[in-house]
Amino acid sequence: MLEIGTQAPDFTLNDQDGNPVSLSDFRGKKVILYFYPKDNTPGCTKQACAFGELYPQFLEKGATVIGISKDTVSSHKKFQEKYTLPFTLLSDPELQVIQAYDVWHEKKMYGKTTMGVVRSTYLIDENGIISNAFFKVKPTENPSQMLNELS
Repeated sequence: MLEIGTQAPDFTLNDQDGNPVSLSDFRGKKVILYFYPKDNTPGCTKQACAFGELYPQFLEKGATVIGISKDTVSSHKKFQEKYTLPFTLLSDPELQVIQAYDVWHEKKMYGKTTMGVVRSTYLIDENGIISNAFFKVKPTENPSQMLNELS
C-alpha cells in the first residue's frame, strides 16, 4: 500500500467508453479509487453494485468513485451496462496503475499461488493526497466504509 499523506500517483487510463481519464481530472474533488480483481465475479459484482447504490451519497459529499481492474474496456462496458453502474471503470491491462498503487500481489486460492489484484481502496483528497488506504477489503462492507470515511 502507498503511504497516507503522500501524493497519489497520477495516471491516464481508458474508461468503459474508451475515453482517456486522468486522476488529475478530479482535482478539487475527493476520489474513492478502488481496485478489484475481475468484472462479473461474485465479490466484485457485489462491491460494484454497493458503490452504485451509494453513489448519490458520495456525490453529495463531494466525492467520485472510480473502479480499476485489468479487464478490457469492452469487459468494463458490459459490466457497467449489466448492472447500471453510475461511476467510471478504468481498464489497466498493462498493470501500470495497479502496480503503481501496490495492489498486485501474490495470492493463494484453492492451494494455488498466483499473482493478482488485492481488493484495495484509496481515499484521495481534493489536492491529490492519499488521505486513507484500505487493503484486503471486504466487497460488501467497503462501499459503506468509504462513505463513512467522508463524514
